[in-house]
Amino acid sequence: MTKIERKTKETDIVCQLCIDDTKQSKIETGIGFFDHMLEAFAKHSGIYIYLTCKGDIEVDAHHTVEDCAIVLGQALHNEIFPVSNIQRFSDATIVMDEASSTTVIDISNRPYLVFDMAIDGFVGELPTELVEEFFYALVTNMKISCHIINNRGKNKHHIIESIFKSFAISLKKALTVTKQAGIPSTKGIV
Repeated sequence: MTKIERKTKETDIVCQLCIDDTKQSKIETGIGFFDHMLEAFAKHSGIYIYLTCKGDIEVDAHHTVEDCAIVLGQALHNEIFPVSNIQRFSDATIVMDEASSTTVIDISNRPYLVFDMAIDGFVGELPTELVEEFFYALVTNMKISCHIINNRGKNKHHIIESIFKSFAISLKKALTVTKQAGIPSTKGIV
């Protein structure tokens, strides 16, 4: 179990996270749709997440979304690294009704994000451009390489949810324990 707290002038966050705990996650950020996406991520990745955030959402959702991603990324990095006996590479394509998204992950200790989603506007109180901001901060702080591509879709809710779920399932697969002992790299280090 990893616990991280982050307090700035814009947000006050407490996060507890465990990659192999089946307890019911609890997420409260003050942004309903964002909570829903993080709950979907927790459920489908099999990762226990306790996350509370008091943010300056009266200004907008940006600080809350980005800072939650920073904390989640740091907690996930602490839980995953050093890497040993895991699949490391994975992908997942998920559909949600008419929407389809693909995520490809390398648990590499080299942060890099490719993100392709072409929608704008809001879903609930969440500006859609913050989805990319979330994943950029998450991937950077996790120190993984990740490509996220929305393949198709019309409904913004479905598109974003298919992205979060494809990321969750791809991460779950990448963290699968393998029979191959040691570090999954020809370099001898990840």
